[in-house]
Parts: sequence; C-alpha cells; structure tokens
Amino acid sequence: MKRFILLFFTLLSPLFVSLPLGGVGGGFSSLFTLHAQQIDESHMRKLSVAEYFISHFYVDSLTEEKVVDYAIEGMLKQLDPHSTYIKAKDVERSNENLNGSFEGIGVQFNMVEDTLVVIQPVSGGPSEKKGIIAGDRIVQVNDTAIAGVKMSRDEIMRRLRGPKGTKVKLGIIRQGVSGIHTFIITRDKIPVFTLDAHYMVDDNIGYIRIGSFGSTTHKEFMDAVQELQDKGMQRLVVDLQGNGGGYLSAAVDITNEFLPRGSLVVYTEGKQQRRQDFKASGSGLLQKMPVVVLVDSYTASASEILSGALQDNDRGTIVGRRTFGKGLVQRPFELPDHSVIRLTTAHYYTPSGRCIQKPYKMGNQKDYEDDINDRLKAGELTTDLTPLINGGDAKPSSIEGTPAADSILAKLRPQLFPDSLKYSTLRRHRNVYAGGGIMPDVYVVLDTTKNTLLHRQLNAKSCIVNTSLKYIDGNRKKLLKNYKTFEEFNQKFQVPQEMIDLLRKEAKTAKIEYTDSAWNATMPYVLPHLKGLIARDLWDMSEYYHIINPQNNIFLQGLQAIKKE
Repeated sequence: MKRFILLFFTLLSPLFVSLPLGGVGGGFSSLFTLHAQQIDESHMRKLSVAEYFISHFYVDSLTEEKVVDYAIEGMLKQLDPHSTYIKAKDVERSNENLNGSFEGIGVQFNMVEDTLVVIQPVSGGPSEKKGIIAGDRIVQVNDTAIAGVKMSRDEIMRRLRGPKGTKVKLGIIRQGVSGIHTFIITRDKIPVFTLDAHYMVDDNIGYIRIGSFGSTTHKEFMDAVQELQDKGMQRLVVDLQGNGGGYLSAAVDITNEFLPRGSLVVYTEGKQQRRQDFKASGSGLLQKMPVVVLVDSYTASASEILSGALQDNDRGTIVGRRTFGKGLVQRPFELPDHSVIRLTTAHYYTPSGRCIQKPYKMGNQKDYEDDINDRLKAGELTTDLTPLINGGDAKPSSIEGTPAADSILAKLRPQLFPDSLKYSTLRRHRNVYAGGGIMPDVYVVLDTTKNTLLHRQLNAKSCIVNTSLKYIDGNRKKLLKNYKTFEEFNQKFQVPQEMIDLLRKEAKTAKIEYTDSAWNATMPYVLPHLKGLIARDLWDMSEYYHIINPQNNIFLQGLQAIKKE
C-alpha cells in the first residue's frame, strides 16, 4: 500500500503536462503544473485504501497496474463522451495519423485470404527503392511466416514497423516468378497524408477531400490548391464528409486562407479556461475564391470549426446534413508511466457564439453513440429541412409538402430550430442555430434507396473489396497495358461479367442470401464502387473519388451550389 500511496504522490507532485495548440486530438505545446496540496488528502486515502483491498483480497489475480488503469477508465467514463485514457503503449500509435508520419517499410496493403498483398509501395519509400511492386505478396517477416497462419493485421503491422534505420527481412512471392525472394528493407519515416483526394471536376471547379486534420494538413491542402489552380481552378469544393476532426490549429490555418484579417474563426472557453479567440491573419490566398463545403452526420470537431467559421462569416455555402456535434476541447495530461489522459477542458464556439457540442448526459455513452440512428428514426435525415432552414420562423402550417413530411417538420422544428438557440451570421445576418453540430445552408436528404440491405451486407462482409483485390491481382498487367491514363480508363472501362461473377462467388462464400430483384436493384450502386476501387489500386484515391462522387447526392448538390457562388 505504501508503494501505491507513493505512486499517487509522485503523480500529484509538480507534474509537467504538455497541452496541445487548441487541443483537438493530441500533440503537446505548453506546460501545466499540478500541485499535490490541491487534492483533498481524505480522497487520496480513500482511493489508495480501495486499491489495496482490491489488489489483495479480490477473488482473481489482479496487478496494481490493472487496478489503477481500471480506476482511471472508470472515472473518465462518468464524464463526457470524449474524455479518454490512453495506455502508454498506445499513445504513439493514437497520434501517428495526425502527426504526419510513422516509421516502417512504406507499403499500402490489404489481406487476401490470409496473405498480405501490396496494393502500392509508398512513392519514394524504402520498399519502392528496393524494388517491391504492386501485387507482391509478403509471406515472411524475418523468417517468420505471416501468410496462411491467421495472424492478425495488428500483429503483422507490428512486425513490419520499427524505428527508422533498422532493417527487416521480407520473403516475397511475385506472380510469374517462382520461389520466395528475399528483400532487406531499411525502415524509414513514412508520410501519412490527411488529404484523401483532389482533382478538377471540370474546367474551373476544383475538388479537395480532407480526411482528417493533422500537422501536415495545411501544407497538403495548399499544395493541392496550387496544383488545381495551375489547371485552371476558379471555384473550390471542399469535402469534409466523414471527417472526424483532428488538430484545431490545422482547421484554423485552412480557414485563415478564406477569411479577411481580423475575422473570428473560433473561440474556446471553459470553467477553468479563459476565452481564447482564434482570428484570421489576413494572409490567406483564397479570400476571393468561391467555396462550398460538403458535410454529413459524421463531420465532426475540427471539421465543424471550418464549416461553422465559413458559415458564420457568410464566406461560403455549407451543403449536406447536420454535422455530428463534437464541440468539446480535449487536452492531454501525461502520467508518470507516459500514459495519457485526454480530458475535456473547454467548449468550441463558432464566430456567432454558437456552441458546436450536441447535448449529452454525463456517463451515458450509449445514447451519445446512438444519436445518428436516433436522427434517422426521427426522420431528420430523410426529410427535407429546407423550409425550416430558409425560414426558421415558419410555422408548420405554412410549410408545404406531404402531410407526413409536415408532421415530421412540426416535431423537428422546436428541437432543431428553437428561438432560444437562434443566432445571426456576422455579415448577412442570416438565422443560424445552436443545439449541436452545424446545420447546412443547403440540406440534402439521405437517399435510402442507394443503400439497400444487400449493399450493406456486401460491404460489411468485405465482398466488394475482396472482389476488386482478386480481380486486379489477376489482371493488373493487362489493365495497365490497355489503359495508359486514368482518363482513358474512366471513359472506356466497364466492370466485366468476370468481375460480377466473382462478386457473386464472394457473396456465396459469405453466406449472403438475396433475390434476383435485390441483386438487380443493388448493382447500379456497386459497379461504380468496383470500378473506383480498381482505379484506386492502379493510380490513387483521387481517381477513386473521381469515379464514385457522381453517385453522391451531397456532391451533386454541392456542384449546383458552387456554380451559384
């Protein structure tokens, strides 16, 4: 017990914890000191005695380390949905996607029947330099078999990754070449890109999809902007669908490109944290660029900061559905064993003063996670909210539509557009509303006909991905020979019957039952997906989105909106 008390006083004596710039998702930048005398000693003793009893008298074996972990996790579970505990061994990996790089061999891969198949080596990475190519199968790592042994994906990644400068021996099988060939790869830093795609939609409309906001996002974004402007871009569509957020600083830096000097981007404020304003510097290169932002129910956090700032400053049009509503600021506090508590310390507010965070009950994670399903059940996602967005003061009786739609709007109006949560944009003084997330300027109803039960099953059981992987694995050389450029592929390639038959086989293996009518209704939406996956493997993610975006109603209405900007 003495050791446990010593542990707690070590934790509470001048403890230096680095805090992130703005605090979304991780990263450290400033120092915070916590003093032991600020903690009530009776509470300390209570915790230490409880730990002693559990460690020494519990029916099963438990280490003190586990008991302490459970205690911290239990405390945080009773708070908001975003305060979390990260064990020391998981800290680095939890940050690597946002920090812009990790250390490893540099390949994109997927698993095909328990075998790691290289989709693409990272350009300029250590594997490409050693001659590893798309389609190679990595079957051994340091003389240990990883193929056909049902090794987990995480375990395979653990074996492939390692500190920069260390070497790893790979056993590789290559189609058309007999035997297992050995490659010695020297691990290096591998970039992690946060932009999913960018391309020209037509002669003057550019498209950029941001997957998350990390330390390199602003540079990636501006590099993409420069490339698109060189191709004639005069209008920009920024796609934040499914973007769960990341670093506040990255969102602020990108928003800064669009706003004039002094414009408020966002501010944070909490019980123990004074208000902190983030304003545009006036150095932005896109202040005159017409912009539309695409959002959906999974657009969250830093994505909502960008969306809310442009909306409140009347700087662009937001198209899609109400965003997630994650407006809580987390700051990481490092513990003595290098584990981290990410604790909510403040709220985000848009320039007009709206709190982004949706309502939640302390300790009730389940209801919070079920919120999107609740929106669907309530009719929010499948009912056109345009009458309420365009005239939040409209009474239900003045809304034209079907009786069913009118009834749903009448129920949603006090929930989503209450007078008590009404705010005004800063330039045009349009009505906008708080209460959770960013309500778009142009609402796009969820088209449930595109997401059939069969489609969901094929996706959930990886049938579509497996079909594309197996097809391209056997036809890569022929495809590259027949289609020298993506433009040629996009114009001429049609999913062949061979591939459709392969998909049926995958569905049978996955024991998915369906009728002919269900199959026929689903194929118009699956075929572009298959074509896009082939384009991704032959070129990159930009080509994938180039093919599948025309199936996305939010994207299509975004194009209509940008032409009006």
